[in-house]
Amino acid sequence: MYATRPTLYGTRHAVSAGHYLAAAAGFAVLEAGGNAIDAGCAAGIALGVVLPDLVNVAGVAPIIIRKADGTVETIAGLGTWPKSIPADLFMREHGGKIPNGVLRTVVPAAPDAWITALERHGTMGFGDVAQYALRHARDGYAVYPLLAQNIRDHAAEYARWPGNAAIFLPGGRQPQVGEKFVQSDLARTLQYMVDEERKAAGKGRLAGLAAAHAAFYRGDIAREIAGFMAREGGYLTMEDLAGYRSKLEPAVRREWRGHEVITCGPWCQGPALLEALLLMERGGISGMAHNSADYIHLFTESMKAAMADREYHFGDPAFIDVPLDRLLAEGHLAARLAEIDPARALPGMPGPILGSNLPPGATRPEPAARSAPMVEADTSYCCVVDRWGNAFSATPSDGSWNSPVVPGLGIIPSNRGSQSRPDPSHPCGVAPGKRPRLTPNPAMIVTRDGGVMPFGTPGGDVQIQAMLQVVLNILQHGMEVQDAIEAPRFASYSFPSSFAPFDYFPGRLAVESRVPEAVRGELAGRGHEVKDWPEKTWLAGTVEVILTDPRTGMLAAGADPRRPAYAIAA
Repeated sequence: MYATRPTLYGTRHAVSAGHYLAAAAGFAVLEAGGNAIDAGCAAGIALGVVLPDLVNVAGVAPIIIRKADGTVETIAGLGTWPKSIPADLFMREHGGKIPNGVLRTVVPAAPDAWITALERHGTMGFGDVAQYALRHARDGYAVYPLLAQNIRDHAAEYARWPGNAAIFLPGGRQPQVGEKFVQSDLARTLQYMVDEERKAAGKGRLAGLAAAHAAFYRGDIAREIAGFMAREGGYLTMEDLAGYRSKLEPAVRREWRGHEVITCGPWCQGPALLEALLLMERGGISGMAHNSADYIHLFTESMKAAMADREYHFGDPAFIDVPLDRLLAEGHLAARLAEIDPARALPGMPGPILGSNLPPGATRPEPAARSAPMVEADTSYCCVVDRWGNAFSATPSDGSWNSPVVPGLGIIPSNRGSQSRPDPSHPCGVAPGKRPRLTPNPAMIVTRDGGVMPFGTPGGDVQIQAMLQVVLNILQHGMEVQDAIEAPRFASYSFPSSFAPFDYFPGRLAVESRVPEAVRGELAGRGHEVKDWPEKTWLAGTVEVILTDPRTGMLAAGADPRRPAYAIAA
């Protein structure tokens, strides 16, 4: 109906990832006998090489793992602000803004997250899974259209720092589609971690992984990062790096139509996905036609409510009390649903019901002065299910044009501080040792018949909107996985952005133009500010999915052609 590619089916295992070389890396590990965790780490590390504009090897990597025995674990994969950074720095010295450069740096979390996953649930070593990323960094790969476009769009930012320019503007020119893209310094960084692991190989797999971890967080890589930060006026230190380990956080889980939907905690936006889904269900979306005006309207108004609660409450639960159980309870859902008018769009974001973590006297956000949202094209996604029934879901991220590359290393220590608010009194405001509120949020569903469905996407504030549309396409409308992924999508911007300068577009609803004109017209008539997207755009997210069917023993995998994502199943 919608698909330009087939859904891929396998009987043993499947992988889907944001670039075909990352999918191939994960699949090679599966074919070599690795499990879903080994393969997911291989794909995730590779994404940091083959999507260098969107994902950084030293960025973030939130992970959900569900083992074949049903146990679920989330690895936060999100670093903290340096211990020495003043909480009021950006309000006091930068006019309430978080500038580009090293000041937005938090502790790089991705290397630790991958290694933690391998230590706890994998069967292979770091070198076994990182060999594909290392090869593509050393030998290069072909520039693809989205990479060429992003470098072109951000050429001025890349040119600002010599290290970034050397990688993304080699010889002072923009790489063209089909040219070889090489990252020699990054290859040497990965090779150093592999070499340190190899030195400890005689002591066993876990000792080797610990050596690779130490190479990054306490060895030569850490010294280079800390030295560069000191020279550039940053706050990240050797102490910050040496003391870092990703938190193992409880998953947030709720029942929906007999399925169990699983997200990460309120340090990311994952629980807002659950709140929006539960609101839609109680609002009657199950009886509505796909992408009808009623359907899109209820979806959008539910999303506004969930994102409002994200704004009022979400942040690092180690620092603030996030009333998750109350937000997802029947009473609050009923109160939020009562605010939704089936005939009229709320012009902006609803107010708080359960109080607010916002500071007393905080004003409602002002509408953005610009005409269109700023585009933050970062993040990717990968998921794996193996022959034993283990499932892996991860959303690695961090772009490369708003912070400098560390000379000689080819990496940008995580610039995810951009998702904190400069005001330390905000729920996700800056504080030493605190985590920003992350947009990347892997998810998973255990179906009512015992299957498993890891899914996720890049897309910033569009992520949970795209993810839920695909979930409903599969589990409500009965679409095949690839049809569900390629069906036309829409997204609301009627809440403050998670990215500086935190733009707010009350009533804005972007819609891919394959949604019929009559439907778009009816939505406008209900008060939505409808903005047409092209027929298919990467701004609508790039969802990857694997769905297992215990009745047939088959795995169905799909990947979104809105970016260079691919799936492989066998």
